[in-house]
Amino acid sequence: MAKIKGAVVVNTERCKGCSLCVEACPLNLLQLADKMVNRRGYRYVEQINAEACTGCTSCAIVCPDACITVYRKKID
Repeated sequence: MAKIKGAVVVNTERCKGCSLCVEACPLNLLQLADKMVNRRGYRYVEQINAEACTGCTSCAIVCPDACITVYRKKID
């Protein structure tokens, strides 16, 4: 059976830092940026361990502003 690897892409300029996606990630792979903010002054979400992402899309589903896109790839 093939494994699935995921990659989370965040539109940092649209992200308002609500952290709903951080709470929704079952593997705790997302966090708010410590010192970085977007043009509107919000801390945005970033992925901290890209290799561990399974592509479950929980983060993208709960994002109220549709800032997150999850890509999935099968690995043999």
